Amino acid sequence: MIRTPLRPLARILDAREKGENPDAIERENTRIRHEQMRDQSRLRAEGRLLVLGAFFFCAFAVVGARMGLLATSEPVEPRAQAPGAVISASRADIVDRNGSLLATNFDTHALYAQPKQMVDPAAAAKKLVAIFPDLDETRLLKDFTGARKFLWVKKKISPEQMQAVHDIGDPGLLFAPRDMRLYPNGRLAAHVMGGASYGKEGVHAAEVIGVAGVEKYFDDYLRDPANGANPLQLSLDLTVQAASERILLGGMKLMNAKGATSVLMDVKTGEVISVVSLPNFDPNDRPRPATTGDASDSPLFNRSVQGVYELGSTFKIFAAAQAIDLGLVNAQTVIDTKGPMKVGGFKIGEFRNKNYGELSVTDIIVNSSNRGTGRLALQIGQKRQQEFLKSLGFFEPTGFEIVEAAGGKPLLPKRWTDLSTVTISYGHGLSSSPMHLAAGYAAIANGGFKIEPTLQKQSGPRLGPRVMSARAAADARMMLRKVVSDGTASFGEVPGYFVAGKTGTADKPKPRGGYYKDKVIATFASMFPANDPKYVLIVTLDEPVETSGDKPRRTAGWTAVPVAAEMIRRVAPLLGVRPAIEPVNAAVVTLTNSNN
Repeated sequence: MIRTPLRPLARILDAREKGENPDAIERENTRIRHEQMRDQSRLRAEGRLLVLGAFFFCAFAVVGARMGLLATSEPVEPRAQAPGAVISASRADIVDRNGSLLATNFDTHALYAQPKQMVDPAAAAKKLVAIFPDLDETRLLKDFTGARKFLWVKKKISPEQMQAVHDIGDPGLLFAPRDMRLYPNGRLAAHVMGGASYGKEGVHAAEVIGVAGVEKYFDDYLRDPANGANPLQLSLDLTVQAASERILLGGMKLMNAKGATSVLMDVKTGEVISVVSLPNFDPNDRPRPATTGDASDSPLFNRSVQGVYELGSTFKIFAAAQAIDLGLVNAQTVIDTKGPMKVGGFKIGEFRNKNYGELSVTDIIVNSSNRGTGRLALQIGQKRQQEFLKSLGFFEPTGFEIVEAAGGKPLLPKRWTDLSTVTISYGHGLSSSPMHLAAGYAAIANGGFKIEPTLQKQSGPRLGPRVMSARAAADARMMLRKVVSDGTASFGEVPGYFVAGKTGTADKPKPRGGYYKDKVIATFASMFPANDPKYVLIVTLDEPVETSGDKPRRTAGWTAVPVAAEMIRRVAPLLGVRPAIEPVNAAVVTLTNSNN
């Protein structure tokens, strides 16, 4: 700004010529300058007041909006958070095919101690041992009186135990909120559930992670917060599972078996409706893995997928079906089963040294002839036998959705010789799991299509590539039906359900080679109803002995077959499979008033 002089020379000279007082000019200019300065100061003050007013308006608007938001929200108790990674404790539920609950989360608490805040450590230790008998009083007292500032006392406690600790009244005993994984059905489907434990832990939360079974296989899905309202739905039917476990446990005890397993599978979808492994455990209190002894002695051992066994004569139907499929024979082709028969320098014998003579292919399966099946296998040849069994899934672990299934890889011969071809045809020399066997029999039952076992509920059929012709599958089903009606599985007949199946009794191998003479794996592989199979059922007993007769009997026809028959009798109605009503001779019907 250009300031105007108070005594401009031109005006001063002009005033002196006119005889005016020059000081009046200076006073007038001073007045004008002061007025200009006053106007500028007023404008500056008004601008500052406007800015300040706008600031206060915005501040009060923000405070008012926040107060309105708090007034309309749910009250939440504030909690102090320690710095570090956020621990997500949420985990989705697991339900069966009908929506029945199999696993869920349950609010509970953990107990921890801050020894520096404790009033009477000795009394607290003594009272805690009274509440939790598994704790060591001496160790607790040592921890409470030592240099530690923090320690976990119990990771999970019940509301009753929590109240009892409250009653101790020591300020150094504190509680941490927890989400506990709860299996409301206890031991039911224990090997499928597997179990859960804690991962990352903090005072205010703990991460629930799967440790086995579907809990571990689907861990990422179950832990994803986005799936909290979308439970994992399995193919299991809780009602059928409960009936299967009850019957198999009774059969295992009745047959004096060391263990047992069963698999019930839909032949067109591959859905496993029930799968049982005994002995089992309670996933709410999962035992520790065994560190010594035989793994199969542990209740954690899942025999349905981890139990890799020689499954004996149940394999014979695969040789017959492949031979028919290749056009080498038909169901009525006669095969010479007379001895002696030697392959690779080894004698091939029959059960109890029987000699069946000449048998049709059907009768080879009905009578369970080793020589007959072996001769079919030699016609098929090594390479074609390998390709067929591989197509059925007997070379790799099943894709069954529990982590233990990946360890159930079949045991194949190191050298696939002619002797291997013959022995494998009747179920020796190749070891697989009952789940593999169920998938193989499902291919026969559904008309010749490969099936992948699954634990996830399917919306419709899920057939794989064709592995045998429909004609070969139909002939195989007819043979299996005759095994039950006329052969070694006569105890498997269930009126109205037309069961078809094959028995298999395999000597149990010793850990260091050779076979036990008095220990077997007994299996009955079945399907029902035979004319239009809906389900495959595999029942396997480990070291069974039936003792009702004069001599102990260990074969599958006496042990596994009756158990499977009872299971079909009980679960078929639960599955909605109606029994076929056999026609009645009208001559034996007497009319009475009650018939009208």
